[in-house]
Amino acid sequence: MSVTRRGILTAVPIIGAGVLGVGFWRMLSDMRSGAFDPRAIKNPNVGKPIPTFAMPGLPGLGDGFTDAELKAQHRPVLVNFFASWCIPCVAEMPGLRAISRNMPIWGIAYEDKPENASAFIQRDGSPYARVASDRHGRVAIDWGVTGVPESFLVAPGGRIIWHGSAALDPQIYEAEIRPRLAGL
Repeated sequence: MSVTRRGILTAVPIIGAGVLGVGFWRMLSDMRSGAFDPRAIKNPNVGKPIPTFAMPGLPGLGDGFTDAELKAQHRPVLVNFFASWCIPCVAEMPGLRAISRNMPIWGIAYEDKPENASAFIQRDGSPYARVASDRHGRVAIDWGVTGVPESFLVAPGGRIIWHGSAALDPQIYEAEIRPRLAGL
């Protein structure tokens, strides 16, 4: 039996589909057992100091903030990247307001028009103790943000100790953030 070009061209897609099928089956099996979380994004900045930045505020919501102001905090701060055009950000606002009763949250409007972000925050009540505007997304790049909403728990002194790449709610706070606060 000789190997022909036609045989190779027929076999390659079949083998490729088989490999993809096995990969998807393994991913789905891991999701079912809890070993794989499709929302889990490893951020390389966890465990490192926050990046250097200075951002302006939003209209009617204060002066913004800098890395030095965040580092000077004597208690942990949750930094939340959001946008008025982001549907999961809208959905997470009630959860952020609940979390803000337990700890300060500083918000960063990601690639958003300042007037839109300001109106978005003021519409239902702000969960943020401080808020700033990252109009062009440059600060978000330094933090390793891949999309919004994303949040970072920053320890006193400015070290990132937790990262979440999904909308926050009180259950995530209790399961993932509160244990890290207890360890400080």
